[in-house]
Amino acid sequence: MIINQVKIAIEKLNIKNRSGIVTVEEIEAIKKKICRTHHIKNSDIENIIILKKSIDARKNKTLSYIYNIDVKIKGLIEEERKEKFNPLISAVNKNDKVIVVGAGPAGLFCAYVLALNGFNPILIEQGSCIEERVMQTEKFWNDCKQLDIYSNVIFGEGGAGTFSDGKLNTLVKDKFGYISYVKKVFAAHGAPDEIIYLDKPHIGTDRLREVIINMRKEIERLGGTVHFNECVTDFSGTQNKVTAVSTVTTKDNVTHTYECDKLVLATGHSARKTYEMIKDKLTLEKKDFAIGLRVQHKQEFIDAAQYGHMGKMLPPADYKLRFHASNDRAVYSFCMCPGGHVVNTSTEEGFTVVNGMSDYKRDSENANSAIVVNVTKDDFESDDVLAGVAFQRKWEEKAYEACKGKIPVQRFADFKNDKKSEKIGDINVVVKGEYDFANIRDMLPCYVNDAITEAMNYFDGLIPGYADDDVILCGVETRTSAPVRIVRDETMQSNIAGIYPCGEGAGYAGGIMSAAVDGIKVALAIMDY
Repeated sequence: MIINQVKIAIEKLNIKNRSGIVTVEEIEAIKKKICRTHHIKNSDIENIIILKKSIDARKNKTLSYIYNIDVKIKGLIEEERKEKFNPLISAVNKNDKVIVVGAGPAGLFCAYVLALNGFNPILIEQGSCIEERVMQTEKFWNDCKQLDIYSNVIFGEGGAGTFSDGKLNTLVKDKFGYISYVKKVFAAHGAPDEIIYLDKPHIGTDRLREVIINMRKEIERLGGTVHFNECVTDFSGTQNKVTAVSTVTTKDNVTHTYECDKLVLATGHSARKTYEMIKDKLTLEKKDFAIGLRVQHKQEFIDAAQYGHMGKMLPPADYKLRFHASNDRAVYSFCMCPGGHVVNTSTEEGFTVVNGMSDYKRDSENANSAIVVNVTKDDFESDDVLAGVAFQRKWEEKAYEACKGKIPVQRFADFKNDKKSEKIGDINVVVKGEYDFANIRDMLPCYVNDAITEAMNYFDGLIPGYADDDVILCGVETRTSAPVRIVRDETMQSNIAGIYPCGEGAGYAGGIMSAAVDGIKVALAIMDY
């Protein structure tokens, strides 16, 4: 029997549980409540499965855990429930050669589902495997001049999500069970089991690496092939010809040519060279996105603001904020990382961009979040389909020039007063990579700066202290989503038959979960076509 919205006051549990994992004491409290509300004895409950756990921290409400549960009660016979999504289907054309370009969540899950169904996909990634990529990234963080443009925080096995919080929450509406399936695949390959039921699950950067490695090994065990350090530089195909020829050049300038029947482009939202390569081959269209900066607060401050005196007893708190500025711009928090770091995520020499990440324990002293402002196609400076890329580069180049590749840092008080910071205050700078002080207003459009300033003051009314003078700002955040969309039809194919744009880089996803789901959908389209 499914029972939703079982509410347990956290103070009554009298536990300190920073992980969010369901404890024995919670299970006992749930049993007692079920017995009271359904007039049964404790011995009548044979089994309980937690389907979802969330925190109700609304103002003027008792701080509570909310559970959705599946409980088995003695003597109660229910119809057996079946999984909505079954990845094993009766596929046709299993002899088709399929190449998947990009080993981020979209490419990994596309290749994984294909391999499960008897295909032998070739997965090509321009960056390195996780083991090598971690060392390359650490080297860059220690010295910002040591950037590998092919393998870094964004490019390489696992994609950009490998150096993030590993957040699995998504706004995607899913009536077929894809999201539940993705979580179960992650858990089966080493992710913590609680991602199955937590309302805002995360794997953490450190744990996600293990998961990605295990998925790669499973794809290979099932018959797939994975190639690292190979950058796809060209492909051919016509509107009426399915067969594509993909030319792959390694970092050592060794060229390989692969023939395939289906080519999946799952290259991620920062694969600018890929956009340049395909702009005259495939139909692309400009897309709106958002840019801004990252804010850092002490995590204990966010915990107290969200949970009050119980902040130290609960998992590190997050927040979600939104504001409509007087200049008609939307301002919102994005990719909030409790107990995390701001990280240098540059992918090109001469350009600086930041993101956020957290390890599984989320035990850094600071919380950080992007505060971004929407930009539209009307803000771009040309009619070229890649004008959004040029727009991103313009501001990333200013950030690079200001600090010579280091992360630009500024106190909020100095940001408001349009001056370079000279020192920090009560909040430490918590980053991965070198940093230096700068005036971040010089790295963003005036309308973005104005909207952020106005929004920060509004957010201070919601979370008093949010806009304190010593709040740390880091710039710039420009890669919130792809600046283009690769147009595809109802069969998931581009204007060239056999070419499947996929995931965040194609403009059809935004985050680990939605990218993984899109990868699954493309795999299904390939098998059904």
